[in-house]
Amino acid sequence: MVHAGDYSAVLHYLKAVEALKTDADGRAVAAKMKEMPTDDPLFGKGFIRVDGRKMHDAYLFEVKKPEQSKYPGDLYKLRATIPAEKAFRPLKDGHCPLVNE
Repeated sequence: MVHAGDYSAVLHYLKAVEALKTDADGRAVAAKMKEMPTDDPLFGKGFIRVDGRKMHDAYLFEVKKPEQSKYPGDLYKLRATIPAEKAFRPLKDGHCPLVNE
């Protein structure tokens, strides 16, 4: 999961740099990343909140029994989708100094 998160973050960073046509100003890149919606094959659609937290739906999967799998890689059954607003700590509870900027 950590590798997937790193991939998603770097992909979004590169999209922001491409949109700005430069990586010279880190604050501008971070602002662009917060401005742009996120969308990647691992975590789907989402956004970066003002405090820097990546918001996206979370999923609860169940590992299938071997006899339930129909093809190689068919290992999980989706049990629940948790909306981003419920999956992550509320903005007001984070006490982030960036929220007051």
